[in-house]
Amino acid sequence: MEQIDTYGELLKLVLPDEIFEYFEIVNLSVDAKSIHVYLDERDIKPLKYKKEKLTSKGFHSEVVIQDFPIRRKAAMLHVRRRRWLIEATGEVVSREWDSVAEGTRYTKDFASFLKGVLGHVPNQRK
Repeated sequence: MEQIDTYGELLKLVLPDEIFEYFEIVNLSVDAKSIHVYLDERDIKPLKYKKEKLTSKGFHSEVVIQDFPIRRKAAMLHVRRRRWLIEATGEVVSREWDSVAEGTRYTKDFASFLKGVLGHVPNQRK
């Protein structure tokens, strides 16, 4: 946990602010070629469902998103989003996110940067 606290403060300066508003760092690993930041969505109910009685039902499967490299190391965000159960209907819902560029596993900022430099976004899914 000490390593997360130490790197966490630095990551807050590098990664988008909205990440830390809704997610917490639960693990971190750094090796010669990459930085892996593991983020779990905080237990904050979506405003869209504020009138509903919701129960947290764990997380969706992890999604890995590539962000800007940090000091020549790939920056990989391992994100787990929460799921909530609407008690009245039995429907499972989640907060809506638009931080990932459509058709990619890159953050919007990084995809925009790549498109500007390369003229296209590599490995874009169609």
